[in-house]
Amino acid sequence: MSRAEQPSRRTVLTAAASVAAAAVAQGVVPAVPAAAAPETDADETAWTETRRTGSGRAGRHRADTRPIDYRSWTTYSDWKTGTAKGAGAVAGDRPGVVIGTPAGTTSYTDPHTGTTASWEYATWTGPVHQPAVPATETIASWNADTPAGTWIKVELHGTYSDGTETPWYVMGRWAAGDQDIKRTSVDGQTDGKSTIWTDTFAIDDATTGLRLTSYQLRLTLYRKPGTKLTPTVWRLGAMASDIPDRFTVPASTPGLAQELKVPRYSQEIHKGQYPEYDNGGEAWCSPTSSQMIVEYWGGRPTAAQLAWVDPSYTDPQVCQAARYTYDYQYGGCGNWPFNAAYASTYPDLQGVITRLASLTDLETLIAAGVPAITSQSFLASELTGAGYGTSGHLMTVIGFTPAGDVIANDPFSADDDAVRRVYLRREFENIWLRTKRYNASGKVVSGTGGVCYLYFPVCPTQAQLKALAAVGVR
Repeated sequence: MSRAEQPSRRTVLTAAASVAAAAVAQGVVPAVPAAAAPETDADETAWTETRRTGSGRAGRHRADTRPIDYRSWTTYSDWKTGTAKGAGAVAGDRPGVVIGTPAGTTSYTDPHTGTTASWEYATWTGPVHQPAVPATETIASWNADTPAGTWIKVELHGTYSDGTETPWYVMGRWAAGDQDIKRTSVDGQTDGKSTIWTDTFAIDDATTGLRLTSYQLRLTLYRKPGTKLTPTVWRLGAMASDIPDRFTVPASTPGLAQELKVPRYSQEIHKGQYPEYDNGGEAWCSPTSSQMIVEYWGGRPTAAQLAWVDPSYTDPQVCQAARYTYDYQYGGCGNWPFNAAYASTYPDLQGVITRLASLTDLETLIAAGVPAITSQSFLASELTGAGYGTSGHLMTVIGFTPAGDVIANDPFSADDDAVRRVYLRREFENIWLRTKRYNASGKVVSGTGGVCYLYFPVCPTQAQLKALAAVGVR
């Protein structure tokens, strides 16, 4: 599930009536579509207006500057650059940060269980990072191991272009499991200039010119008192961006014909399963897409890990992905960083959330064997062959046809065999990369501006390293 809407941000995929097509010059605001059947029930909420329309995203960038900045901390040297209180850097094949001698003990009341418990803690605060382009939005993501009895908190603090500072915003309280705390985003965080929308920092009104010019990330590592347990965080990063507001995006030129062999899983065969994890079906596009890519790289839950799943259910690993990406505050499985963190719980796999600038970026990744999960919103009439409209949906791009059209594993399919789709290049790139669109009622709502999940090996090949670097991921 993508978050086109807030606060619920649930994916609702319904067949939408066709609307009259309008030929639109590139970069020009299109005509409002004729009235059509709503693509959602109640999901066209105020968040759309606040995050995209209200925030404006009107700032432009220099033609020679990529409007997307992804920065991560992954190496032993990176971890040594931070300020640690009770935490320490560890070297090895996968360097990280762990609890050394705890800085103290604190209590945490889990808002989803009401349970209060004591925890030893340590902190690591990263150095100040100045994005290449002052940002209207920032999304943190992380990769970590949290054994039973441990968990982590990720926070962001920044400086605005007017010289003032943000508070320390909680970007997530996370554990791989769900026995100690319920992993959760934190609602209601704002200072009147910016707001946290589940997992995304957004400037409230970017038409004022206000931007985030620098930020720091802070980790807090927790463990049960009196134990030697520790979480290990291997990767911490954030994507900061200032994508120009646009209903249409420049057309790219096809440059690759290649298809990756990625497993195919349908979210729809899980409809009605596990109401406690948002009831399967339409709500599970994000974990279903994540599981496809996890298994492409060789990751798969063990029989013991899947023992909790009803044995009558097909593709139980999708149920596993839904459970362990579920955000108890958001009430769904579509928290972007929680999906990347889930992927990283599999051996030798890491994940990030970023934005890409074009289908050319996707071609670069596919050529190196790296598929991507893309987030998009559209009317049924805007994506030929989809057969539905959506306020937010995740699918997996696995290749390109000789004509340059997009080959996608679309989990909103009747069964696994129907998951592979081919979508017209020009239609796909526009619904994915735009930041504004009209919904079926003619209301201006948001687009994701090229958000994607990238999962790849801990030790990528040289070709994969080069491709990732080309799209700004290191």
